[in-house]
Amino acid sequence: MPAEPAAPPAVTDDDPGGRTVRRLVAVLALAAVLPVLYLPGLVHDFFDLKIYMRAMDWWAAGNPLYDYVQPDRVQGELYFTYPPFSALLLRPFALLPLGVTVTIFTVLTGLAVVVTTRWLLAPVIARHGLPRVFTLTVAVLLVLAVESTRETITFGQINMLLVVLILADLLFAVPRAGRWAGVGVGLATALKLFPGIFIVYLLATRRWRAAAVASATAAAATLLAAAVAPRDSWRFWTHELWATDRVGRTDYTGNQSLFGLLSRITAPEKPDRLLWLLVVAVVAGYGLWRAARAARAGDPLTGLALTGLVGALVSPITWTHHIYWFIPAVVVLADAALSADPAEGARRRKALAALAVGTTALIVYGVVTFYDWGIAPVRTDSPGEFLVRNTYVLLSLVLLVALPVGRRAGKSHQMDSLPE
Repeated sequence: MPAEPAAPPAVTDDDPGGRTVRRLVAVLALAAVLPVLYLPGLVHDFFDLKIYMRAMDWWAAGNPLYDYVQPDRVQGELYFTYPPFSALLLRPFALLPLGVTVTIFTVLTGLAVVVTTRWLLAPVIARHGLPRVFTLTVAVLLVLAVESTRETITFGQINMLLVVLILADLLFAVPRAGRWAGVGVGLATALKLFPGIFIVYLLATRRWRAAAVASATAAAATLLAAAVAPRDSWRFWTHELWATDRVGRTDYTGNQSLFGLLSRITAPEKPDRLLWLLVVAVVAGYGLWRAARAARAGDPLTGLALTGLVGALVSPITWTHHIYWFIPAVVVLADAALSADPAEGARRRKALAALAVGTTALIVYGVVTFYDWGIAPVRTDSPGEFLVRNTYVLLSLVLLVALPVGRRAGKSHQMDSLPE
């Protein structure tokens, strides 16, 4: 009687060859989606970077820096709006061919994405024994897929430079009470003002020395710019800083701040400033209170994620490319889901995982990438439109409440808990 043919070996999850193939397929699938996501943004054609370079040429020709203006289809007129210290750093790039400058900015942004993603995920990978190369590769591809990253790259923005400075400071220098703790936040603040919210965070967490160093660094950089360009510096700090109309229309959907939300309700009229300030006070107070709690619990990643979201909400203008802070929020949610105590039941783990996946899906699809929101102020007049036009604002508010606060089991970012 002939022997029956041997059954082929079963492929299990323990099969390293099959696991490698599945991981490779997942990476290639994510990489294949990226060009589709970037295609709509190609129309930006490094628009913001070109404004910077034209403004630098205008300035180098002896004209007042903040007199530079150019027409724009959506915003009407666009100006150079950054502090003078930013102009000092940007001016050398105007000496290069535009294509070289574009290449430098794009490459540096890509490197910053890789470095910062590794900083965020290294403790999570170690804590949960995740496959290092595969996890980092997938994470970098997802960060590149997020709308804020796409807009940063296709507009030629400097946002990832600020993120590197802030994360290096708050994840490493500040927790170790290093000599340079606060310098990164201070430099970032001198470059673009928005990171000043992290000086408030340092104060709220009682990192007095780091807060003082950050403030002194921002002041020193500002004074350096004032020594080089005194008239432009005086004009910026006494006038242009307060002229929010120079930055763009506050009601435009790309402005995902609380003021933007209110502006879209009252358009074409401006919203009531007192109401806005009241909402800002409540949101900032609550968000920074939770951020300080997280830092005192030895959970600085949650603290900086909450602070970044607070900054995005309370700023009068928060363009979509400014809101990097959803990314560390997703890392916090994923880490918390993996760390959830089985005794708490599967419901919490599923809820955290669902919020992480949902947040990722929203920030990848985005608010402005696949929509043309037109050029005229249009009032929000339906619940559906309210949700779509304020997606990031509403998501930020949800995360301010929902981000879990507390030290995850195992290793953290080598950060000491803060003094009570």
